[in-house]
Amino acid sequence: MKHDEVAEVLAKPISQELLGSSIPARLAYVGVDSEPRVIPIAFLWTGGHVVGNTAPNSAKVRALRKNSRVALTIDTQDQWPPRALLVRGEARVEVVDGVPDTYIEASRKVIPVEHFDGWEQGVRALYDQMATITIEPTWAKLLDFETTIPKAVEDLVQARE
Repeated sequence: MKHDEVAEVLAKPISQELLGSSIPARLAYVGVDSEPRVIPIAFLWTGGHVVGNTAPNSAKVRALRKNSRVALTIDTQDQWPPRALLVRGEARVEVVDGVPDTYIEASRKVIPVEHFDGWEQGVRALYDQMATITIEPTWAKLLDFETTIPKAVEDLVQARE
């Protein structure tokens, strides 16, 4: 998929809503044992990249250094019609000193206000370093089940016409 096509999908209002939401992304990657993994992650959309953070010694850091290809989805669970943003891309991992602002900003979306200050103090006391995972989208599809649907369903609809 061309970069401008990916950008067009990610710029759609529903995509922007999902990218700015408090819904955790589900990140898929291949573990160092060559087995697939899917994990929920808090993330921040920077306008061009999806950024997540983790402990530098985590299994996903080792795996992403070995194979940087990833997929992620951000989808609604409690609304009709459902909405899902599907993204594929390349992950870059960088270990940084301290707690990155991106981690604090991403966490602000999911941690209740009344717990945030205590949580932040605990995080800053715990981490001397963190790994920043920056995902460069190379493919994207929005499924809103009003204007876009899965390709297989689209093919069935066309076959009936």
